[in-house]
Amino acid sequence: MTPLHQVQHVRYPPFEAGRWLPQALPITQRKQHLGDFATKEEALKLLKTLHPPFELGTKDGWYIETSYVYGDETLEAQRTENVTDDAPFVDLIKHQRRGWYLIPNPIHHVVRQFINTVVLVLLAALFYLFISPLFLLLGFPVYGLETVRWGLLDYPALAVFVVPLLFAPLLVRVVANLVELQRQNRFLRSDPPRPEIKLTPPVIANQPLRMTVSFNEFLSDWNHIDVFWRVGILPPSREVLLKELNRLPDRQPPPGLTTELPHHWIVGLDDGTAGGEDAPMQMQEVKGGLFLRPMRIMATSEQQRLQDGEEVLLQPPQGPWPGSVNTDLVRVHWECILRIDRSKGGALLWVEPLKVAHADVASVLPSLPLHDGRSELDIT
Repeated sequence: MTPLHQVQHVRYPPFEAGRWLPQALPITQRKQHLGDFATKEEALKLLKTLHPPFELGTKDGWYIETSYVYGDETLEAQRTENVTDDAPFVDLIKHQRRGWYLIPNPIHHVVRQFINTVVLVLLAALFYLFISPLFLLLGFPVYGLETVRWGLLDYPALAVFVVPLLFAPLLVRVVANLVELQRQNRFLRSDPPRPEIKLTPPVIANQPLRMTVSFNEFLSDWNHIDVFWRVGILPPSREVLLKELNRLPDRQPPPGLTTELPHHWIVGLDDGTAGGEDAPMQMQEVKGGLFLRPMRIMATSEQQRLQDGEEVLLQPPQGPWPGSVNTDLVRVHWECILRIDRSKGGALLWVEPLKVAHADVASVLPSLPLHDGRSELDIT
């Protein structure tokens, strides 16, 4: 009897993946035993009921891969039917990717960029003060070295201009977060009608999606509704990553993972690398929050204008992508999003998770579309 295994490899991008070198992070491997078989034909018969293998990314970059190994041989079965993952949605989808969501005010992104600029100005001012004695020694004119007295202390004149620039964006962010909390309170007091979404089967990866959407009521402040669908890779479970990398939860985590921050995530929800920076301040009463976090590996289809009750044909995101996969380590997620443009309060999102069948052949995607991970930078 020869064992058959499903082998998964994951090197998932941490929060702000642009600041990381993929080669410096380990690849997590998990091998699951699927059974023992006397012949290869018996193993292939089982594989026809499982989703095809897929390889996303490259081994020297961000990498998501699933394969089947029979003994020492990698197997791939020819399928005549599209396989759908019947496993329930993981908790991350239940808590953070279903129902109504708001779009953060763009001021968050603007202020964050302004803070980066101010830090550069501050460093330049400090360097200027450091080398100003050399300029005086060489006879060059210098400015801003005089002091300004506030109370009993004297301060460099440059500080009068630079320090307010440093604290102004922080104050703006505090005000913006308070405004976001008020906006969330107003939304929670409202009761928007839930959409009724009907999908025309079959729903298969890399094929167009046919659907109809209808509302029992169209609110007066709604201008129009756009619809699109997208696919991406959700963060693996932190607990599974630590287990497969032979790391204890209360010890030094592997590269790419932060130390445990209490109350920042639910057990099994994600890898915990965002540390609360992926969304603006949110109401604690709402599980998962009211801001939709973009998947760090994600592709989106073109938007279509929705007419109530009429069928919409959505082209698939640029791929090829595998269908839905719901495991603790590899999570391929598909979702349909309705974007409701409103006269005030910003756009409103309805997120509907989708169970999408796999194509009948293996999916190979060498170039992965990466995203920052902050909700303020979502393409919606």
